[in-house]
Amino acid sequence: MNSAGIRTPDQFFDLGRNDAESAGTQSSGSDADEYRKPRVSRVAGGADCHSARESGISDILDGDVTADEFGDGLRKAEKSIDFFLNLVASRLGLDHDRVLASRAAFPLLSRYFWQRGGRLVDSAERDRLLYWYIQTMLWGRYAGSTETVLNQDLEQIENLDGAFTRLIAQFRQSRSDLRVVPEDFAGWSKGARFYPMLYMLTRVRRALDWETGVELSALTLGKFTDLHVHHIFPKARLYAAGYSRTEVNALANFTFLTAETNIRVSDRLPKEYLAEFAAKDESLISSHWIPLDPSLWQIERYRDFLAARRELIAEEANRFLDSLVKGAVPEGPEMTSILEREIVSIPGGVTDGDEEALLGEVNAWVEEQGLPRGELSFELTAEDGALLGVLDLAWPSGLQEGLSDPATLLIDEEPKLEEIVNQAGYRFFTDVSLFKEYVEREILARDDETSLEFKRS
Repeated sequence: MNSAGIRTPDQFFDLGRNDAESAGTQSSGSDADEYRKPRVSRVAGGADCHSARESGISDILDGDVTADEFGDGLRKAEKSIDFFLNLVASRLGLDHDRVLASRAAFPLLSRYFWQRGGRLVDSAERDRLLYWYIQTMLWGRYAGSTETVLNQDLEQIENLDGAFTRLIAQFRQSRSDLRVVPEDFAGWSKGARFYPMLYMLTRVRRALDWETGVELSALTLGKFTDLHVHHIFPKARLYAAGYSRTEVNALANFTFLTAETNIRVSDRLPKEYLAEFAAKDESLISSHWIPLDPSLWQIERYRDFLAARRELIAEEANRFLDSLVKGAVPEGPEMTSILEREIVSIPGGVTDGDEEALLGEVNAWVEEQGLPRGELSFELTAEDGALLGVLDLAWPSGLQEGLSDPATLLIDEEPKLEEIVNQAGYRFFTDVSLFKEYVEREILARDDETSLEFKRS
């Protein structure tokens, strides 16, 4: 307080910051924190107000919101965020930060939740809300003028009777057809808009691990719940066959497996390993919406494979969405709260198309120097096969095989991964220019010295 008993702006900031920290908005750098960080100030406004505008210190100073009201809104935001994070994790399988899309939808979900008195009426209402949330995720409902569109949607739920029908009608003004078509899965990289949808289907539609036959849900996998992206057609084989980067990393070439199975399959061609798993049980393959026609497992027919798999994934997506909106998705067993669940986090990995493009440029530059291409998203394992981390771009045998140390380029990765690769004997670089300097100074110079010595001899 100042001498007049009024909080100064800095003190109000501290108050809001401390309340935000208690609401889980101060990140400690863990996956759980990142997962729990939809825009809390906006959610706080949505919980108590009719507007998507973020409540903040200026509102308190202007007299629009009291400190008590702001704190109460933050506490409500905490409860509603936790409720819906648990809901999308348990019901939709979206259980980590990289697949939690459409975070701008949380203010509306929070407002709806508190208008219902802090609970939902029944499972049918819950699933209709999840259906609406998925649609906002798939079609980028809030990707543009977030507050304008969100305010329009908030108006539709002021009267909860018929609110869902009005929300969908409002949505259809900008997108009349909400059905998924095969072309929607034509994107590439983990940054593709439909990447979370593919992950979701794997979690909730009983996809099976190829090696164990266990369903790939968080419930059945227990503490080993992490799934790893598997390229059905290995990247190196596709590049060697002349396919482009966007084709190699096509969404329809992705599926998800446990770490152990992913390592076991490694870079084998699908005509070999899919045939083995299909011989054991065809449902192991079909549960991943992989066409069962063996002729499509040939690398020469890769584009036909992608087209066929997009058809299968789109059909499954529509079946799931139809079941969800009709309340026909079976109830699953009660799960541990996502906020209490032990998360086995594997550091590293290429997160978006921009990063992948940068690494592609580096690889092209390395090739121009007459050196071997690095391996994208290289999985570093321990002697017992346990996955230690995913390296953005790596030369596990060195840029000069057998003559130089293993090397890796890490873009915006956490210190934990740097420590891991250092202990594994890697030379690691976090800056492209420093990596190129290393190549020119130590690798190419060594080549020149070797060539000179050869001429002298």
